[in-house]
Amino acid sequence: MPQPHWQHLEHGADIGVRGCAASLAEAFAQAALALTALVTAPGGIVEREAVTIECREADPELLLYDWLNALVYAMATRGLLFGRFQVAIEGDRLRATAYGEPVDRARHQPAVEVKGATMTGLEVRRSAQGEWSAQCIVDV
Repeated sequence: MPQPHWQHLEHGADIGVRGCAASLAEAFAQAALALTALVTAPGGIVEREAVTIECREADPELLLYDWLNALVYAMATRGLLFGRFQVAIEGDRLRATAYGEPVDRARHQPAVEVKGATMTGLEVRRSAQGEWSAQCIVDV
């Protein structure tokens, strides 16, 4: 099984995020890292604060949509960037902790402002090899 990873997807004026991993929860965590990487390098974020995020949705694709939008909301309203995520998914419930710190414009040099996840390209699936993929296009 490949290592968990994330990537960005080309899409007109916006950009896609994708997380891949052996578990659904880790794929969601990797998609969140891809979201952060649109703004700044996740590895440069210090874990000073922990924020708990909970979402509930029966459809895994809508759960991903809610999860990414909850992160965008937390970043915008708290002025934080997140560099690590612990995600647990049980049935229709996601419970996660996002670790990060307040935005330091000089150090983080934010590249873009993510406005939100969209339904475009929204897909959560498991490959024949068992790897989970979670993706969508985000509005920047």
